[in-house]
Amino acid sequence: MTLAYEPDRSLKGKLRRRLVRLAHRRPLTVGPKGPMLSISFDDAPATAALAGAEILEARGLKGTYYVSAGLAGQEAPMGVCATGADYQRLSAAGHEIACHTHSHIDCGQATGPEALADCERNRARLAAWSEAPLRSFAFPYGDVSAGPKQALSEKFTTLRGLHHGVITAGSDLNQVPAVGIEGPGGEATAMTWLETAASRRAWLILYTHDVADTPSAWGCTPASLERIIARAIELDFRIGPVGEIADELLGRVEGPDQG
Repeated sequence: MTLAYEPDRSLKGKLRRRLVRLAHRRPLTVGPKGPMLSISFDDAPATAALAGAEILEARGLKGTYYVSAGLAGQEAPMGVCATGADYQRLSAAGHEIACHTHSHIDCGQATGPEALADCERNRARLAAWSEAPLRSFAFPYGDVSAGPKQALSEKFTTLRGLHHGVITAGSDLNQVPAVGIEGPGGEATAMTWLETAASRRAWLILYTHDVADTPSAWGCTPASLERIIARAIELDFRIGPVGEIADELLGRVEGPDQG
């Protein structure tokens, strides 16, 4: 079983997290013309691949699944993770399969070559589960140092963190913000950021892990996810996977080398 993560709470770690936001930036040139939303699932517990997908598909929507192939079928703090067969089904249904490293390494502690090698291992595994290119990446635990940020920026259209915020012109595509739908206050937090994104005509990325009636501390209930999506539709959000929306904002030009 994968153990719950303990972040680096040292002064050095806190300074690194602040400074890396200023390094190796790739600003978005043109921001959204209206509010945009992506729903994403980290580590992809089986409940996210089933209940999460069903909620989206019932409204004709698609999500992004940030997958660590090394966790497939394994027990994790948020439940058993999805399998290759689950990811094949998700990909066939139009959901985006995205990269989260193979072994879920901490990119705040790894070197650039270590992070890149783990992603290439992940890419090889995911190629058997999805024919679509890997365009989107999320840093496991949301942490990163300068080396991995620079190395991975050459391989993905977006690199996603976990700091709260919305995406507008000037936002760093190499460390885009995201807001979690997790824990007792997760729904309220997500709703607040929906209102912010709507008022600013910005792109918001929401993430969760498991989707269950009794979720883990990192997950949400199906009812919460349904209410959030319903509110986004009321606010006239354009809702789509991370890679698809990034392509729209970039004018559908090719991003970094994804081979």
